[in-house]
Amino acid sequence: MSNVPHDDPPLIAAGGNALYRAIFEQSPEAMVLTRVRDGVLVDVNQAYLNLCGYSRDRVLGRTAMELSMWADEATRERVLSPLATGGQVRDVDVTLRTQDGSLRQICISVSQVEIQLQAYLLFYLRDVTALRMAQAAVLSDEQALERANEQLNRQLTLHQMTEAVAKVGYWVVYPGDAMVHLSRGYCEIAQMGGAQVVPVGEHLQSVVDEDRPLVKRALKQMDDAIVEYRWRRPDGKVIWLRSRVQRQVELGVIRAEFGIVQDISSERAALQVAADQLAATQRSEERFRALTALSSDWYWEQDAEFRFIRFDGDHESTKARPDESYLGKTRWDSGVLGVTDAQWEAHRAAVYAHEVFLDFQMQRTREDGSLMWVSISGAPVFDSEGSFKGYRGTGREISARKQAEADIERLAFYDPLTELPNRRLLIDRLSQAIAASARRSSYGALLFIDLDNFKVLNDTRGHHLGDELLKQVAHRLTGCVRSADTVARLGGDEFVVMVEEIGETELDVAAQADAVGKKVLIALNQYYDLEGQTHHSSPSIGVALFFGQQQSVDELLQRADLAMYQSKAAGRNTLRFFDPVMQAAASARAVLEADLRRAMEEEEFLLHYQPVVDEVGKTTGVEALLRWNHPTRGMVEPAEFIPVAEQTGLIFPLGQWVLAGACMQLVAWSASPSTRRLTIAVNVSARQFRHPEFTPQLLDLLRITGANPYRLKLELTESMLLSEFDDAIGKMGELRSMGVSFALDDFGTGYSSLSYLKRLPLDQLKIDQSFVRDVLVDPNDAAIARTILSLARSLDLSVVAEGVETAGQRDFLLRNGCKAFQGFFFGRPVPLESLQLSPD
Repeated sequence: MSNVPHDDPPLIAAGGNALYRAIFEQSPEAMVLTRVRDGVLVDVNQAYLNLCGYSRDRVLGRTAMELSMWADEATRERVLSPLATGGQVRDVDVTLRTQDGSLRQICISVSQVEIQLQAYLLFYLRDVTALRMAQAAVLSDEQALERANEQLNRQLTLHQMTEAVAKVGYWVVYPGDAMVHLSRGYCEIAQMGGAQVVPVGEHLQSVVDEDRPLVKRALKQMDDAIVEYRWRRPDGKVIWLRSRVQRQVELGVIRAEFGIVQDISSERAALQVAADQLAATQRSEERFRALTALSSDWYWEQDAEFRFIRFDGDHESTKARPDESYLGKTRWDSGVLGVTDAQWEAHRAAVYAHEVFLDFQMQRTREDGSLMWVSISGAPVFDSEGSFKGYRGTGREISARKQAEADIERLAFYDPLTELPNRRLLIDRLSQAIAASARRSSYGALLFIDLDNFKVLNDTRGHHLGDELLKQVAHRLTGCVRSADTVARLGGDEFVVMVEEIGETELDVAAQADAVGKKVLIALNQYYDLEGQTHHSSPSIGVALFFGQQQSVDELLQRADLAMYQSKAAGRNTLRFFDPVMQAAASARAVLEADLRRAMEEEEFLLHYQPVVDEVGKTTGVEALLRWNHPTRGMVEPAEFIPVAEQTGLIFPLGQWVLAGACMQLVAWSASPSTRRLTIAVNVSARQFRHPEFTPQLLDLLRITGANPYRLKLELTESMLLSEFDDAIGKMGELRSMGVSFALDDFGTGYSSLSYLKRLPLDQLKIDQSFVRDVLVDPNDAAIARTILSLARSLDLSVVAEGVETAGQRDFLLRNGCKAFQGFFFGRPVPLESLQLSPD
């Protein structure tokens, strides 16, 4: 069934109309011609064979259903049904099964044509698999962004509700900013309207004049001290505010100044009433009741032995006031929690000295067993002779306020996704650990952890699964270290583990750090369950040791980061320690990167050209080679600066400059009969070729310069093409349809997969010079060279042998069928003015 039936018209059969065959066969779009009466394929072009993976003999004479290219008969009937009523099929998406069983998303259009009184269907097929995947990814990203916005709005709403309940707000001033940024809670307390920012100079205008020096002194000292002052609101009412001001400093640099503000007017009023009550001991019980009503939550009294003798306040409504079981007990034997030893001692000293105390904070247990925070303020009571009689004061529940403070701290110092410390908190703890290591004469270690191929998971299965993986990684990391150690997330898929006091010598600490790192490797290599789907992920780990102030925090993080990249370079899923050689290499690379950027601005790059000759020594073209003439170092080898350009993204503008130079030289050569047939080959790097703008910018360049695309050849490497293979084929096909040709450079040194090679729209293979160099003395190299030449002939590809340096090498290659050569034997790479072309 491989032959076309004889009743098909000559126009369709092989050997028919030459113009039709040329248009049909060379079209970049896949085309198929089938008979209407039985659906048999009678003609296909090369683009279709490339798409489906079949040979021509395999498909001709068969139906599409026999080849399993349609999902089912119903799908075929549905898609082609408009043709039955004279309609058309345009841009319909279907699923096509290729020869290897894989499924591709195909956009098809179908026209019905009549050739020599027979009806045929002409199919046009376009592979849109990558396009549809990209559209799906964009939709997924938009949905993820919408979810993130919803979560942020919920957090903001919760934060605002917390401020309102606790009557708490805050303000922030950033260095160099002339404005004070205010929270909504602060604006509501001070009745500042909807203003979210006010000039720094206006911020204190509403502080009562007598209290302004106190506030200014607190702002100047920024020592976390509590300051209480009066504030005059726009309606004329004076309220009392309690504020704690702080300065955020990182690595000696001020990042922000901020203050947390609370409305304590009711507490102040209660204390004032209490003072009046203490001075007038003859007042009635009703006055005590009035004092209780004005207090925050409850009123209390103690005798001269500091035992509680009275509580007033609605215990049922507040659930915060101590019950009668506390009578006869002192504060420190009544089950108080959440107070440090130092705080207890300071409070005892104030009480024994008969001093007023304000806002002594502690935790108590509710009747249901839950914990709450309370704030106690009190003043001593003396009789008319000055003898101490006890204490009287007020108490209030401040759980909402403490929660607001905790929320603010969590937002500032913890990662919201994993709840691990963030970069800011890590740097603070690392600074303390570095200082403590010297005092304790003990080393610590920093493990920088990056997840391998995390971007692939995000891109292919969605960011929500990526987030789930990060949370599980955080949980596993926490289980690998001690509670005293720190696990932090820096952002993205980067984590840091800081372990302290793990050895007193470098040898010991290295062994301990290695053990922790291997524990992490084992834990993170276990399979993950992501919404019912099994996923494997591995880490790359870099380790840096620290002791004392030998390195700053930034230097230590950089060392661990460099070691992590060495782990990546070693093949991933491994661990590497920092070595000073890494630092030297990184520093040299940084200098080279800066020089590269300057060189582009100073136009220090130039092109050299090396001739390519045919079997009789006639120059048929040149290869354009980039050179860098450094002002102090002279000519810098491409092998040194090209990888840095790749890593920094400079390769794209640099590569565009080379292509522009080649195109302009082609235009200049086109004016002379002796040079107009010369071709120019340009090496294109992997990152440059994968850039989404590479193809449109090259086509624009050809159009603007007027260069003949048939004289431009792009040289690609095997390793480049094996990554994102289908995208590479698409780009090559588009450019090749405009006349640009392609050569596979350094052939034989990479994967050399024939299954890939036969699908690539190539024109030429270049035998790598490593095989040419010993072709006369190494039988293996000779065999490889002969094999490449034979393979090229079978694939109808031309061959250029690189690195030909002797007549013997040329003659050997010539005897085995090579007809194009490049190397020092014919000419070295030289500037254009020194280029010598063989006579035409």
